[in-house]
Amino acid sequence: MAPISALVVDDESGARRNLTVLLRRDPDIGAIIECDSGQGAIGQLRRSKCDLLFLDVQMPGCDGFDVLELLGNDLPPVVIFVTAYDEYALRAFEAGALDYLLKPFDDARFRRALDRAKDKLAHFSRRPKSAQRLAVKTRGELQFLNVADVDWIESVGYYACLHVGGNTHVLRRTLLELERDLDGETFMRIHRSIIVNLKRIHKLELQDGGDYEVVLQSGDRLRLSRRFRRSLLDRMGAFAGRD
Repeated sequence: MAPISALVVDDESGARRNLTVLLRRDPDIGAIIECDSGQGAIGQLRRSKCDLLFLDVQMPGCDGFDVLELLGNDLPPVVIFVTAYDEYALRAFEAGALDYLLKPFDDARFRRALDRAKDKLAHFSRRPKSAQRLAVKTRGELQFLNVADVDWIESVGYYACLHVGGNTHVLRRTLLELERDLDGETFMRIHRSIIVNLKRIHKLELQDGGDYEVVLQSGDRLRLSRRFRRSLLDRMGAFAGRD
């Protein structure tokens, strides 16, 4: 496996330095970049990709969850949260984090997290770029769904609800994992808990208060986060130009 590039994001310099020192002890780690803010991390990841993201939760202006939401498909393959607060653990795993390092942690705990990250990266490097079918267990059967038939996907805790025509299928995977497997040219996150098939969008409808709803060809109405509005408009403009 190629050297692993890592990004360490924390507004406290001591916390960044501690992680950087631990990472440099591992021969599989290559480049290490530090950022002291969520906004800085977003800019860095949009300029250049990395494999592994260590992300603080509480940061001024743009916290760790904001970073995940705003980056969308630009997220690294592995995200590990690092924080002094245990109350965000469930939300972190729902968002697709691989691990949750609670400060202060010892070297052994860090090593376990890094080993898990390396295992996932090794698997990630071997799999196809985007999935063509998804396997769903239904009443004792294993059903295979064509990804192209999926209208939209909604996150419900540890599960994802796949809406296909008039049917709903439940898959035990996080939205972040699915987002990485799906073709980014066709599927896009429009809300913290929603991914939509761009081919199924009929229109955007302005609501009272200035927010938009995404109306699908099926008639389903989905929430559009203001953070994803500009990206969706840009993507729909580019998408409309294709046959």
